[in-house]
Amino acid sequence: LDGETVVDCKLVIGYLHTGIEKNAEYRTWQQGVTFVTRMDYLSPFFNELAYCTSVERLLEIEAPPRARAIRVLVCELNRIASHLVWLATSSLELGAVSMMLYGFRERERILDIFELISGLRMNHSYIRIGGLVMDLPDGAEQRIRGFLKEMPKRIDEYESLLSGNPIWLERNKGVGLLSADDCFALGVTGPLLRAAGVAHDLRKTESGSGYDEYDFEVPVRTEADCYARYEVRVAEMRQSLRIAEQVLDSLPGGGVMIDDPKLAWPAHLSVGPDGIGNSEEYVRHIMEESMEALINHFKVVTQGIKVPPGEVYTPVESPRGELGYYVASDGGVRPYRVRIRDPSFCNLPA
Repeated sequence: LDGETVVDCKLVIGYLHTGIEKNAEYRTWQQGVTFVTRMDYLSPFFNELAYCTSVERLLEIEAPPRARAIRVLVCELNRIASHLVWLATSSLELGAVSMMLYGFRERERILDIFELISGLRMNHSYIRIGGLVMDLPDGAEQRIRGFLKEMPKRIDEYESLLSGNPIWLERNKGVGLLSADDCFALGVTGPLLRAAGVAHDLRKTESGSGYDEYDFEVPVRTEADCYARYEVRVAEMRQSLRIAEQVLDSLPGGGVMIDDPKLAWPAHLSVGPDGIGNSEEYVRHIMEESMEALINHFKVVTQGIKVPPGEVYTPVESPRGELGYYVASDGGVRPYRVRIRDPSFCNLPA
């Protein structure tokens, strides 16, 4: 360092390597979810979404409408939580200790909601191939609406604390310039690219991402510095609140897991293959009446599902940019290959 200026920096990559891609080749397709959710503990839902959507494309299936809507809901809440960590830790590094406390205070409310929905604060394994592990529990919608009502005031507080703060301005404006051309050359995506004037957002460009029916804007700035990235992320939190409210207002009914006994565990099924009306009845049916159904259930749980041969690449707009999953199948019960294009691997060196 030379005063406020970083004059040299050496990146050493690999200290957090966990071998998740390789591990996925030795687990069944469903077991892979519990690995990929740990790729990014600040935004695990996006890894679950990209992986499960990739497998669903290979299977040529689609999750039920209610499951797709809830996926959007939890991902947008997760985007806010992730941006709050960025804002809190960046502020702490630049001397704004109060902002660190405020950011983690609001994130805690989101993690409480995630715990209510999935049973876990992070690494949820909530999104599954074919849908979700379970529906929203009683009280979840009211809890989320309470947060959506309160959070805009909190964001106003962040901006009143930082946006005109002379120290914040001095340490962010004109600092860390990264032009759009540099972003394209280095594979940089997400808020960094949008802060350089490029309105690229996979939620808008990728059909089938689940965002088609929701109205929201893509925040863009042109200054391409740290302050512009701050403005973009704050604006994105407001848009995520907007999307989440639309999801709750238009939440479809029905089940949250595809009704296919070859793919889903019976506990997930809303209608059994013989027309039995709910999962509890179907479980009783396979345990007491149908040897074939019981054998199938045993195979699905222990051996796993078979996925037709093929390969897909599925990108999603994670809080840090394009998160892409290349998934290949040789027709077996395990992935042949899982390769992850995570945004930070490009953004940090840039």
